[in-house]
Amino acid sequence: MPVVSEQLRGKRALVTGASSGLGAHFARVLAAHGAEVVLAARRAEALEALAREIGAAGVVGADGAVRCVALDVTDAASRATLADAAGPVDILVNNAGVAREGAALRHPEADWDAVMDTNLKGLFYVAQALAPGMRERGGGSIVNVASILGLRQAGGVVSYAVSKAGVVQLTKTLALEWARYGIRVNALAPGYFDTDINRGLWETEAGKAMIQRIPQRRLGQLEDLDGPLLLLASDASRYMTGSVLAVDGGHLVNTL
Repeated sequence: MPVVSEQLRGKRALVTGASSGLGAHFARVLAAHGAEVVLAARRAEALEALAREIGAAGVVGADGAVRCVALDVTDAASRATLADAAGPVDILVNNAGVAREGAALRHPEADWDAVMDTNLKGLFYVAQALAPGMRERGGGSIVNVASILGLRQAGGVVSYAVSKAGVVQLTKTLALEWARYGIRVNALAPGYFDTDINRGLWETEAGKAMIQRIPQRRLGQLEDLDGPLLLLASDASRYMTGSVLAVDGGHLVNTL
């Protein structure tokens, strides 16, 4: 993973949920564009493996290593130590998230709480923990990972959809309150992407039918998020705050 640009050189970026999936990909992309990344998640071994991979490309901190921070976004004590453990942060990618499927009539309270505590409450309090440091240094960029399900409906994912709608509104609220401090708050809203977690779905007849409803008639690939992520993380979006970028192959504008 060689450094391909200096776009983010001199910036420190913290990515939550960095141990796998979108979070790991985002960390690689930011590092490849010059950022010093801080990897935050619960799974220490996975973080350390990713840190070694990124460190081998030469993108390291002043101490010669890629910093890893043990973080459970649902735990107040874990969040309380985040700012000190991470050090000064210029870019926050609020990516940690979970989903629970099932019909609304039978959706357990425990599932609802798990999703809300991670996707919405945890996201807010991580931002709150790092915002004072950004304010002291004159600003920063927060990129919240939402979803097109926060902008449109689907059955069987009630808690996830509601949590992501909350992320959209939270993004706009924080953008309004924190603009005076030079802190920009924007969101990415991915559509359907091909990942290890859901790959089996797309091979089923139901999954194939879902793909056909996407105007571009294909799933997103992780690389399709790189440009939007770099836009929001970097000074290229210095006059953007409160924006929600849908990256969905046109899914939000398909016909009813």
